[in-house]
Amino acid sequence: MTIASPILRALGDTSLPGLVTDGGLETDLVFHHGADLPEFAAFPLVEEHRGRELLTTYYDGYVRVARAAGAGLMLETPTWRANPDWSARLGYDLDATRRVNADAVGMLRDLRHRYADDVPTVFVSGMVGPREDGYVAPTDPDPEEARDYHATQIRALADAGADVVTALTLTTAAEATGVVLAAREAGVPVAVSFTVETDGRLPDGTSLAGAVADVDAAAPPDYYLVNCAHPTHVIRGLDGGPWSHRIRGTRVNASTMSHAELEAAEVLDEGDPARLATEQALLSQRLPELRIVGGCCGTDVRHVAAMWGVSSPPS
Repeated sequence: MTIASPILRALGDTSLPGLVTDGGLETDLVFHHGADLPEFAAFPLVEEHRGRELLTTYYDGYVRVARAAGAGLMLETPTWRANPDWSARLGYDLDATRRVNADAVGMLRDLRHRYADDVPTVFVSGMVGPREDGYVAPTDPDPEEARDYHATQIRALADAGADVVTALTLTTAAEATGVVLAAREAGVPVAVSFTVETDGRLPDGTSLAGAVADVDAAAPPDYYLVNCAHPTHVIRGLDGGPWSHRIRGTRVNASTMSHAELEAAEVLDEGDPARLATEQALLSQRLPELRIVGGCCGTDVRHVAAMWGVSSPPS
């Protein structure tokens, strides 16, 4: 059973064109702002004054996009890597991991007040990432194990006041199920986002339709997204079935490269924002309930602005 919430009401509000969310935070900060992100983790920036300034400047750009588009705004915490295994690599124990997740939510809740006069509505999403690498499916994933693993981070995000928990770049239905179970126990709305390979299938070979069916049968989230794939890759995973109505958001890559090619690349493939907008529009036509649009690897505010019909980020 889903949880009634303001975010779900906003997704059904036809007076809004939808919710703008951000782009590829980590790739943008590393390649365009010279940020040092060990383990590709942005969450330590929350604990530094300069880091918070950098993040605030980053989010400011997407506020301008939302304002120009007349859309709402989904602020995602920079906590994709802030789960126990990845944070431990950076020296965080469980208490520190809980604290930084809570602090990330607190920072964005403060920004929500800052942006209140600029956009119709602002939501704070607590971002969760996969336990392992976002491009590699774990062997023998177990939903109950995933629930127990992700519970630490999800509880911290929920207790800090996140409006929704969103798990990005998941590679298996089993881990997605575990995330939903943990979120239900924490009493917070939850969305899960799968990533797909160039053939439109999850890294473990499951079809998008199959993954949605499996999770919905075990522990349905409030909605789904697809992220970290080019629009043309996502389209290959759509079969026209009614399950596609469950997908409410996309966060696409700028590049048409495969995950393996992106991992091996030494320079950032930013693609072309105008072309990406055209390809996103074709994808949007195939997803009748799409309401959240943002970017992932290689994208920045230019790409998201183009996808929302804003030719360049307004000043």
